[in-house]
Amino acid sequence: MTRRLILDVDTGIDDALGIMLAVKSGFFQIEGITTVNGNVSLQQATLNTCKITEFLGASSIPVIPGADKPLIRKPVFEHRVHGNDGLGGALLDMQPSKRPEAGFGPDFIVETVLRYPGEVTLVMTGPLTNLALALHKCPDLIHHVAEVFFMGGVAGGLGNITPTAEYNAYVDPEAARTVLHAGFRKLTMVGLDVTRRALLRADDIAKLTDPRIREYVADSTSAYFDRYEERNGVRACAMHDPLAVAAAIHPELVTTKPYYVDVETRSELCDGQTVCDFQNRLGRPANVEVCMDLNEQAFIQLFVDTLNRPEAG
Repeated sequence: MTRRLILDVDTGIDDALGIMLAVKSGFFQIEGITTVNGNVSLQQATLNTCKITEFLGASSIPVIPGADKPLIRKPVFEHRVHGNDGLGGALLDMQPSKRPEAGFGPDFIVETVLRYPGEVTLVMTGPLTNLALALHKCPDLIHHVAEVFFMGGVAGGLGNITPTAEYNAYVDPEAARTVLHAGFRKLTMVGLDVTRRALLRADDIAKLTDPRIREYVADSTSAYFDRYEERNGVRACAMHDPLAVAAAIHPELVTTKPYYVDVETRSELCDGQTVCDFQNRLGRPANVEVCMDLNEQAFIQLFVDTLNRPEAG
């Protein structure tokens, strides 16, 4: 059976690195990349995705714009982390010839999954708005998707946008709740518990053998290194989104456990907090495979080795 992939992205710095990992791995046939409002506006996320695919020589991959705002809330951008352009200033002067496709991201997800039932993996690295809209249109989607990996939430740690909430879940918690309660056969949460340990350092970037890719990764992550060091005392780039891609390619890189997970949507202090019922106090069946552990060294080695492949795809 062909392994097919749809990436759903709000292309900031680490989304772009996740796209690079997916494209260069050649592991999946990438059916398309849908974009969503998140780190940056939908328009900017779409432009950035076109830039990255063209930069990789993968312009044939369709890029389809999706939701330009959360389901019911106002957008919350992350320019302090990702820069005004979303890519940390890298490729700022690039004017890509690639253009996005006509259509709407959630519709593309539904149509592609129904065209290839049981074959499509979804990797979501932005707010879950597009997938929630796809589920509203086609609730039976859950029976036809092979599996879903989403970067979002935090099971047992601190948030990264509020004291309790991870950014993607905070931006559109109603969409996250829709996805969590949809009933997917396999839904894997790649949250801050593990992505904070997936750290790319300067020594790792130096191992990239293609000068163009090495320069791009260094340029795009430079300001991110500064922000991460300010907050955490470690000079590195947390590879939140690439880890979600890597988990889809090599699930043995992470250790998961099934839990019941929900998300807070009606709290003054805790909106967007993912609540993981570790002790089964709610008595509800597990709905998520929650990433709890990570082989950091193997993941970074995979990332470097994959980007060092001589050809994309």
